[in-house]
Amino acid sequence: MSKRLFIAAVFMSAAAVLGFAQDSGGAAVWGWNESLDMIWLFLGASLVFVMQAGFALVETGLTRAKNAVNIVMKNMMDFCIGSLVYWAVGWGLMYGADRAGGLFGVGSFFKNVMDDPVFYRDWFFQVVFAATSATIVSGAVAERTQFKSYLIYTVFISALIYPVSGHWIWGGGWLSKLGFYDFAGSTVVHSVGGWAALIGAAVIGPRTGKYTKGQNGKLSPKAIPGHNIPLAMLGVFLLWFGWYGFNGASTLSGSDSTIARVCVTTTLGASAGAIAALCTSWILFKKPDSSMSMNGALAGLVAITAPCAVVTPGGAIAIGLIAGVLVVLAVEFIDKVLHIDDPVGASSVHLVCGIWGTLAVGIWGNVEGTARGLLHGGGFAQLGRQALGVLSVGAWAGLMSLVLFIVIKAATGLRVTRKEEMIGLDISEHKAEAYTGFQIFSNM
Repeated sequence: MSKRLFIAAVFMSAAAVLGFAQDSGGAAVWGWNESLDMIWLFLGASLVFVMQAGFALVETGLTRAKNAVNIVMKNMMDFCIGSLVYWAVGWGLMYGADRAGGLFGVGSFFKNVMDDPVFYRDWFFQVVFAATSATIVSGAVAERTQFKSYLIYTVFISALIYPVSGHWIWGGGWLSKLGFYDFAGSTVVHSVGGWAALIGAAVIGPRTGKYTKGQNGKLSPKAIPGHNIPLAMLGVFLLWFGWYGFNGASTLSGSDSTIARVCVTTTLGASAGAIAALCTSWILFKKPDSSMSMNGALAGLVAITAPCAVVTPGGAIAIGLIAGVLVVLAVEFIDKVLHIDDPVGASSVHLVCGIWGTLAVGIWGNVEGTARGLLHGGGFAQLGRQALGVLSVGAWAGLMSLVLFIVIKAATGLRVTRKEEMIGLDISEHKAEAYTGFQIFSNM
C-alpha cells in the first residue's frame, strides 16, 4: 500500500469511528462533512485553549518574579470560572433567541442535555473565545490587584459583558444584520478585553514607583522590566500557534477551503507586525526592543483576526505593518501621556489593534457580497459599518467595565496594600513562591 493510500485509510477509519453511519437502532447519525466539522472544531478549540498558557507565560515573563504565581493563578481561574458562568448564563445571552431588537439572546441558560452533540461542539468552541477575552485584562492590572477582586471581575465579563456584545455580531444581533463583519474576533474578543484592560488599569492606578513627579510637576514614567524575556517569548510562540485555531477554525467547517487563506493571512499579518514593531522601536529607542517586537507579533495577529478571510496576502501584510507601528506608539502614548500603567501593553495590543483590524475590513476587504472595502470598489459603506461596530462595542464594554471596576473597588477594594505590593503578590496573596531558593527583590 502506498503512503498516500495508507494516510487516506487512516483518516477514513478515524472519521468512521467518530462519525459512524448508523446508531444501534439503524438511524443515520453523521455524514462525512459533519464528522469533519466535529473534528475540526474540537481541534481548533483545543488550539485556542493552549492560548491560555501563552497569555500566562507572556504576562509572567513581562512582570516581576515576585508576582509569577499570582499571574498564572489568574489565568487559570479565568478559564475555570469563565467556563462555568458561560455555560450557565453567557451562552444563552450570546446565542439564545434574539430579543429587544437584537440586543441580547434569551434561552439555553443552564443548558443541561444528554444527547445534543451539536450544542456540545459549538459550546466548547465558543467558551475558549470567551476565556480569551477575559484573560486579556490580567496583564494590564498585574502586580497590584487583589486576587478575590479579580475573580469577581472575571465572572461578570464572561457572564455578561462579552456575551451581550458577542450576540450583536456573532449571535444574529443588530450589528450582524447591518452587515458589520468580524470573522474571528478583533472586536468581539480582543477589543472587548482591551477596553476592560484599559479601564481596569486606569481605575486601579499605577504600580508603586511607576511614575515620579519632576521639578516641573510633570509625571515621568519609570521602566519596570519583566524578569524573564525568554519565557515571554515562548508565550508569544504559543499564542501564535493557538491563533491558527482561533482564526482557522472560525470557518466553522473543516471542509471550507477558506481555511488555507486564513492561515496564510494570519501568518503574514503576524510576521509583518513583528517586523514593523522591531523597526519602529529601533528608530525610537536606538535599540531593537524585544518586548515591543513580541507585542508587534501579537498586534499583527489581533489586527488580522477580523479581516483574515476577506483580504489578500498583500492586504494582510499592510494591515500587520500598520499594526506593528501602532502598537509601539500606543504603548508610549498610554504610558507617557495618559499615565496609565499597563505592564504588558495589553490595551495597546488588544484594544488599539483590535480597532484597527476591524476598520481594516472596510479598507482591504475583497469579497463580493461579504465585505467589499474601500480599496476594492466598495466605497465607504463597509468602513462606516465597521466604525459603527467599533463605537457601539466600545461604548458597551467601556461603560460596563467602568461600572464594574468602580463597584468592586467600593465593595471589596481593588488594590493590595503598599506593603503587600512591595513584598509581592505571590507571598502576600498566595503564600507561595515561584522560585523557591532564589533571591527575589521585593522593594520594586
